[in-house]
Amino acid sequence: MDHLYVTRGSGNCIKPYLAASHCGYQLDIIEVNLLGGEHRSDAYLRINSRGQVPYLVTKSGVGIGESNAMLWLIADGSDLMPDTAVERARSLQWMFFEQSKLEPFISPARFLTFIAPQLGQGREADIAVWLEKARSGLSGLEAHLGNSSFMLGERYGITDIAVFGYVHVAHEAGIDMAEFPAVQRWIDRVSSTSRFRPLAELCSNARPFSQGLA
Repeated sequence: MDHLYVTRGSGNCIKPYLAASHCGYQLDIIEVNLLGGEHRSDAYLRINSRGQVPYLVTKSGVGIGESNAMLWLIADGSDLMPDTAVERARSLQWMFFEQSKLEPFISPARFLTFIAPQLGQGREADIAVWLEKARSGLSGLEAHLGNSSFMLGERYGITDIAVFGYVHVAHEAGIDMAEFPAVQRWIDRVSSTSRFRPLAELCSNARPFSQGLA
């Protein structure tokens, strides 16, 4: 079985989990305590020298970083995958958009205001800048989803999962999602797909990294 290293509440970590749930792909989920510094421990750095979470280690021992790359591996051959070369290019286009225009701003703002607000004290100016940039990215997403049920048209796929990861928790960063009604309707549609699992469930069946792989 593949091992998926995750941390609680992460929008990036929910992506491979959602794809695996949809595809019936079996994962051994291991929770790494980032706030406790486990991702910097010698034990974890031996698994992933960059200290990344999420991190996927296949049963053959191949390590895969980057949540969107994991989607391509887990969903390979499933109905989540784009069918044509053009659709695959569009999928990658939106994945790059998510990682450059959305996640870099929603994630730190949410972390410092919702997950670890004690660490956000004195960072209010940074948070305000991140939120403004996140709103700009969400405006682009709003325009796209105003004419589309899902990211690539009328079919749910890995592109939706990639973008959903942090967009669906943008309100926890302090963004009023009423400003983006098409995005909110899309969030509701993704959340209503078969075999969907909420972020709160991510670590419900995980075992702590401190227990090792034995």
